Amino acid sequence: MTETIERATKQTERKSPIRVKKLGHVVFAVRDVEASTRFYTDVLNFRVSDVNEGGMVFLTACGDHHTIALAPAAAGAEAQQSPKGQLGLSHFAMEVETLEELFEIRDYLKEKELLISEGRRGPGGNTEVHLLDPDGYNLEFYWKMDQIGPGEASRPASQWHRVNSLEEARDNPLP
Repeated sequence: MTETIERATKQTERKSPIRVKKLGHVVFAVRDVEASTRFYTDVLNFRVSDVNEGGMVFLTACGDHHTIALAPAAAGAEAQQSPKGQLGLSHFAMEVETLEELFEIRDYLKEKELLISEGRRGPGGNTEVHLLDPDGYNLEFYWKMDQIGPGEASRPASQWHRVNSLEEARDNPLP
């Protein structure tokens, strides 16, 4: 499997511009570990850090041993897409360093026909782009989330300034 992963990584047409700044870790059960590994390494620029005896692939982007792990799902398993408001994974988010980097990521995802949305949604003030991975999980890359210190209030709703593109977010900065 390691040889397959290394070959897939070398076959990337263009180097991914994605450079994740911060993430905890998330584990997914996937239908095809090799296909998902290629996606996370070639498209999202993660690196394989380990493969365990059960075939689980551990991927890193931020220095921790793993930030994502891909576990083989049971044969015939289907991804469980939870309706809005139901329990289940909605998305997970990865922070990037600059707005310029987010533009580069957006353009790269468009080239790969992977972009599903972009803009600024409201609470938190972060500017973001979203895509789906091969198993339908929603991934978010974001820049500049509000920081709230102890005893500080969050940004009032009147200052959320929702927008539907990175250009609108850039041209309409939050106060």
